[in-house]
Amino acid sequence: MKIDDFKKELKSWKLTRYKVINFAVGITALLIYEFIGRPIYRPYVYSNDINDFHFADTLGNTFGTLTTIFFLIAILSNDSIKGNYLIKLGTFSVVLFELVHPLLGKPIDIWDIIATVITGFISYLIYNSIFREGELKTDNN
Repeated sequence: MKIDDFKKELKSWKLTRYKVINFAVGITALLIYEFIGRPIYRPYVYSNDINDFHFADTLGNTFGTLTTIFFLIAILSNDSIKGNYLIKLGTFSVVLFELVHPLLGKPIDIWDIIATVITGFISYLIYNSIFREGELKTDNN
């Protein structure tokens, strides 16, 4: 992957079925977090002192990573090979952002890093289950 590949993709950007599907996955993750996770699930877990193995604590990273990855794919990719690369890049970027938190005056949250890595793997599984080779052509649909 070269930067020129992504520049070329942006210059010839057009909305395709492939991109709509990726945007839909990203928006779905965002909406789940904003309308279920943050206002309902997290307060319920905290108020009832439920041990959900830090899932409520890491909802932002979990669904934020999904949203970030699938938006990156929808904007910068036109084929599943670049998509898999962008999953790795997106996951790495969010982990890097977590590691830079001390520069912003916040502590590093190891649970957020773990959630991000797990979500990157889950994103890979979701992406590759949707875009199996030969089942959905990704170039001009």
